[in-house]
Amino acid sequence: MVRELADDGFSVAVTCRVLGVRRQGYYEWCSGVKSPRAQENELLLKHIEKIHAESRSTYGWPRVHAELTLGLGFAVNHKRVARLMREAGIQGLYRRRRRGCTLRDTHADRYADLVDRDFVVEGPDELWCIDITEHPTDDGKVYCAAVLDAYSRRVVGWSIDDNMRTALVVDALGMAITRRRPEPHSAILHSDHGSQFTSWAFGKRLTDAGLVGSMGSIGDCYDNSMVESFWGTMQLELLDSRRWRTCHQLATAIFEWIESWYNPRRRHSSLGMLSPVDYEAAHTPPDHDH
Repeated sequence: MVRELADDGFSVAVTCRVLGVRRQGYYEWCSGVKSPRAQENELLLKHIEKIHAESRSTYGWPRVHAELTLGLGFAVNHKRVARLMREAGIQGLYRRRRRGCTLRDTHADRYADLVDRDFVVEGPDELWCIDITEHPTDDGKVYCAAVLDAYSRRVVGWSIDDNMRTALVVDALGMAITRRRPEPHSAILHSDHGSQFTSWAFGKRLTDAGLVGSMGSIGDCYDNSMVESFWGTMQLELLDSRRWRTCHQLATAIFEWIESWYNPRRRHSSLGMLSPVDYEAAHTPPDHDH
């Protein structure tokens, strides 16, 4: 009883006094016998270490706890998980800075803002958000465009290149259209006022697919905050995790991070601690399945 209460943070001295146990006797007993609670903690910590390693050392206690309870079926309190991780020196990655806004075309005014910072939708392929990010390597910059479904935070289309010409966003949009095949005039595509999104080629691809264009206000990254948040996650968990030697090395890592980790496995607090793929599988009506 003293050992179990000590594991929960109670003072050994106070506990021994209340229960009428010699403190020295307790420590002698501890030196040779592990309580069931201590044995459970050892097993639990092994699972925690495995989950943390498989998350690419990014998960903090909330997602580790979700993986233990939702993924492995453990009945464990989140405070216990947090304490074990703290004592073992296991930490997740936490965002400390916000990604700045990218440059906008201040003369563009192609589409009205149909979103008005409200990214809540009832089903998949009702609202897509698109944006571009960049990151340096030793032999030049890598540019990535991504199309995010607001319903599940799933990346439905992406493109990577060593430049940010219009083809970058057209290719990302093309992948999204091919993968999801949205009903004509049923999906909104929201972007900023970047010159790539006001180009003739991008506008034609948008129109041919029957998508409805939307743009936030000029120079305000919060009007596309959902995809900005996605970039922040990628920046923290992948882009800033190491030095990248070549553009090919980073492009391959981005592809693998999106398709093998973010979409199918990474748990989101805003999705009830499900991954985008699992969230769609659990909540999407059959006639919307992809």
